[in-house]
Amino acid sequence: MPLLTRRNLLKASAVAGAYGAGIGIAGKFGLAEAAPEPQVLTALKTEAMLTAAGPTRDIMSWGQDGMPPTLRMTRGRPYAARLINKLDEPTTVHWHGLRIDNGMDGVPFMTQPYVYTGDSFDYAFTPPDAGTFWYHPHCNTLTQMGHGMTGVIVVEDPADPAFDAEVVLNLRDWRLGGDGQFIAPFRPRDAAKTGTYGTVRTANWHREPQYDAPAGGLVRLRIAVTDVTRIFSLKMEGADATVIAIDGNPVPKRFALDLLQIGPGQRLDLAVRMPDGEGAVATLEDIRGTTPKTIASLRAIGQSLKRNVGDLALLAENPVPRADLSAAEQIPLVLSATAENAAVESICGTLGYSFWAINKVPWPGDTPDPTAPLAELKLGKSYAFNLENTTPHAHPIHLHGMSFTVISSSTRAVMPLVSDTYLIQPDEKVQLAFVADNPGDWLLHCHIIEHQKTGMTSYLRVS
Repeated sequence: MPLLTRRNLLKASAVAGAYGAGIGIAGKFGLAEAAPEPQVLTALKTEAMLTAAGPTRDIMSWGQDGMPPTLRMTRGRPYAARLINKLDEPTTVHWHGLRIDNGMDGVPFMTQPYVYTGDSFDYAFTPPDAGTFWYHPHCNTLTQMGHGMTGVIVVEDPADPAFDAEVVLNLRDWRLGGDGQFIAPFRPRDAAKTGTYGTVRTANWHREPQYDAPAGGLVRLRIAVTDVTRIFSLKMEGADATVIAIDGNPVPKRFALDLLQIGPGQRLDLAVRMPDGEGAVATLEDIRGTTPKTIASLRAIGQSLKRNVGDLALLAENPVPRADLSAAEQIPLVLSATAENAAVESICGTLGYSFWAINKVPWPGDTPDPTAPLAELKLGKSYAFNLENTTPHAHPIHLHGMSFTVISSSTRAVMPLVSDTYLIQPDEKVQLAFVADNPGDWLLHCHIIEHQKTGMTSYLRVS
C-alpha cells in the first residue's frame, strides 16, 4: 500500500468515518471473520495516583482502571481488538514487535486512517511469534505515550516451560511537576541530545513496587521498556537472574544477567531463581547514571521449592525466516544529526524542529519526493542493513512488521539475536540481516520519540 501524499491525506480524511467503523482495512484481508469476539480498548482520559501530591489529571489510557491492561494472546491463534476512541483527538494502536498484516500496523495514513473521536476500528490478526511485546499509539505519540498510553502484550506458547510465578513490568517515566500534574513533554535542547527525561520513574505505574513469589521458585520476569526516552542498565541483586529472551525471541544461548542495557521499545525476559529464605528480597536495579535506582523487587514467601534454573526447558524458537547472507542485498543506513530547522508536517504531526536524520535526510526530507520510501524491497528476498551511528548518542532503532538477526558489530561481540529493535551505541557500525517476508510499507525509526519526531524516521516498501 503506497504512503499517502499530503494531497491524499485530505482525501483520506473524507472517508475516515467508514474506516473508523472498522469495516475497511480489517475486512480487506479477511481477518475479522476468523477472529474471536474483540477485546475492547477504550481510549480515554482519566486520573491516576502517581505521586503523593494527589491524582494526576489528563492521564491517557485504555479504560478507567489506570494502567493499560496487559493483553494476553496465544501464538498461532486469532486475536481481535476493537479500539473505541473517547479522547478529544485522533489515535490508533500499533502492536510493537508483532509480525502481522500491514493493514493492522496502526500507522495513520500509511496503513490506516486516523481513528477520530467517537469512531472505532477493529484490529484482527494471528500473532505468529510467542514472547513479550507491547502496544502504543502512533498519533501525537510524545503526548499520548507520555500521558500513559503504553501497555504490555504477552503472547503465550502452550509449550513454554513451567514457571512458579510470572511478573510483568511496564517501565516508564512521567513528566510531572511538584504538584503531580503534567509539565512540558520535552525541551528542544534535550531533544537534540539524549531526549527529555521524565521526573517520576515507575514500574507498573508505581514507584519501586514489590511482588511476592515462591521462595526457591523460578519466576518469569517480563520487562518492557515503554518509556519515550530512558535507556536502562539493568542488574539484579539478591537473586540469580538468567536472560532467556530479548525482544520477544529466545536468546541463542542463555546467560546470567550481570549488566544489560535496553532502550525504549525493547523487552527482556528473565528466569529469576528466588532466594530460599522466606522474606528475602531480590531487587531489580537500574545502575545507569551516578546512583543505582531500584525499579522493583521480589519477596520470597513460603517454604523453598528448591528449583534449579538449569532444569528449565528451552523456549521454542519463533518462525522468523533467516536471511541468506551470501545473496543479501546491502542497505546502508547512516544515523546522524542534521542542521536545526523548522520541520514540516509528517506522520502524526511534528514537534516543530528537525534535529536528526537517516542517510542525511530528516523525515520528511527536502527531496524531490519527501514521502518516497528509504528502499523498495522485493518480497521474499534477503537484505542486510549496514547501520552506522555517527552521533554521540545511543538510538534504539525499531523496524515495523519484520524481524532481523544481529550479524556483527564494530565495537563488541554480538550473538545472532533475532529482534525488531536494536540499541545502536555511539560510533557503532552493525549489520542486521532479514528477509523481506511481509508486504507493505513499514516504518523504520528511532524509538526515543523526540528523535523519531525530529527526523530519525523513514520507511521501507516491500512488494
